[in-house]
Amino acid sequence: MTEVPADRPNLSRVVALLQRAGSFEEPNEEIIGLSILGHGLQCAAHLRAEHPDDYELQVAGLLHDVGHILRPGCEDVHGLVGAEFVGPVFGERVAALVEYHVPAKRYLVTVDQSYRAQLSEGSVRTLAMQGAQMTEEEVVLFRSTSFFADAVELRRMDEAAKDPTASVPGLDSWLSTLELVAG
Repeated sequence: MTEVPADRPNLSRVVALLQRAGSFEEPNEEIIGLSILGHGLQCAAHLRAEHPDDYELQVAGLLHDVGHILRPGCEDVHGLVGAEFVGPVFGERVAALVEYHVPAKRYLVTVDQSYRAQLSEGSVRTLAMQGAQMTEEEVVLFRSTSFFADAVELRRMDEAAKDPTASVPGLDSWLSTLELVAG
């Protein structure tokens, strides 16, 4: 099991982790041939198309599942693990969006029955590990968090980014955006 490194990450370490993500199959999905990197690239490409000027949201889409590499098998906390790793490099908003993409799934299945029908088999399975539907109190609390609407948008693109035949730009095309957001 890989743990979140104790020393402060930097842009080079994040890029190296993303490169490693190309050899990690997307966990809990029956989609053959889709790596964590491929999934992140698709998600980021969807967000770039929908929100061309929101670089932080795009970067969060690219990075949202890095927690699966840092701590494999921890479905319930992979968002938090990823957020702790990327936060020092990309800031509060990117970290929050990485963390909140998990509760955003719980939120959406609670408030939008059509969303539940769109979930992949893997997402349905992991939903139980992640807390299943939210209570009314959890819905109110989640709606009050910073970046709530962006987290929901990221989650919708996360679910849409599971096509192993999709052709999207590779990691090299994201390096300037990663540098820009990292400051």
